[in-house]
Amino acid sequence: MTVVHPITRAWITTGGTGAQNYDEFADDAEITAIIEANPHSALGIEMPHKAPESLGKSFVDALPDAVSRLAEAKADGSYTPAEQVVVLYRISAPGEEAAYGLFAMVDTDQISTRADEPGLVIRNEDVFIAKVRERVALAEALGHLLSPVLLLQTGRGDELHAALAAATDAAGAPAATDTDQAGRTHAIWLLGPGPQQDELTALAGGGELVVADGNHRSLAAQTGGMSRFLAVVTTPASVAIQPYNRLVSELTSTPEELLERLGAAGARITAVDGPAEVPATGGTVVLQLADQAYAVTLPHTGASRLENLDHALVERMLLRDALGLDPGDKRITYVGGDYPASWLVGEVQAGRAELAILIAPVTVDDFVAVNLAREKMPRKSTWFTPKARGGLVVAELPDRP
Repeated sequence: MTVVHPITRAWITTGGTGAQNYDEFADDAEITAIIEANPHSALGIEMPHKAPESLGKSFVDALPDAVSRLAEAKADGSYTPAEQVVVLYRISAPGEEAAYGLFAMVDTDQISTRADEPGLVIRNEDVFIAKVRERVALAEALGHLLSPVLLLQTGRGDELHAALAAATDAAGAPAATDTDQAGRTHAIWLLGPGPQQDELTALAGGGELVVADGNHRSLAAQTGGMSRFLAVVTTPASVAIQPYNRLVSELTSTPEELLERLGAAGARITAVDGPAEVPATGGTVVLQLADQAYAVTLPHTGASRLENLDHALVERMLLRDALGLDPGDKRITYVGGDYPASWLVGEVQAGRAELAILIAPVTVDDFVAVNLAREKMPRKSTWFTPKARGGLVVAELPDRP
């Protein structure tokens, strides 16, 4: 019995609603600008308090606005209903290998967060509970899910990749397409009940599914009492891991004191000649301060592979010990791989931040090893690309008894 199922009642975009997911932005002003430029964007529903006409409201106070926007999108034909479907998904761009996925519903009770907890869905990162509460409140207000959890099929990924490629090639014209901020084309095709749907859901649920993106959304499904959550099941051949960096808006010490504390803790610090760049491999991080960048090799102080990952060392030795900052401190912004090193350096040089921390991407080997051990990755440590687009496929939740 597979843990991946058709969407009982889906709402499929007719175009123009696709959006980056709510957590892909380093600056909230970007969200407002996108909604202003495209009022049909699903971001206006996912982040209602950032829509131009709702600015100044809290997230909770703006939830009625989200409900109204979704109702309007249905009424004006931005979405069309479909029942008992899975949705084929292809992301493509010139010069890149196509990425494939399957929009479907996945059993929430299959989520596992530790070695002694059964389940085929592995959630792998610590989360910020305030963000989880927002996702629960949004789902309860809307009765719909607009942003999918990205799941990596580790057991039958090659078979699933080949089956999805063949299915999309034979499917004819897509039901809808959407172009993202990087110029990639996102195309979807509906697939109703029948042998092919059964084959694809079996492959999609045929092995351990690792949460590549959407740890907060998957936990929201659990804490919100949802029996299933919306997911895109993808394949290892369809994704890559990009850097996930940090900006600190305000230091708790002088730059000199920060470097002295790191040196006293055993770090090797070398001034960088030329522009700061994200390290190509792990072992050293780059710190951009107002007037100078430094390459910093943090000592391995942990007892395990997980504890000695660059992201774990940064969280423990730099942010907590040297600066006294909790990972959830509002002075820390987590900046995904869509933003180049030059953007982070520019934020520091412009005075909008006092420190940029550039960290090499986590390797796939480390990511898989940590997940199979049912351990948790440090917060915001894996930026998978390409991202599944929100607002293309909306899953209507069943009425609560």
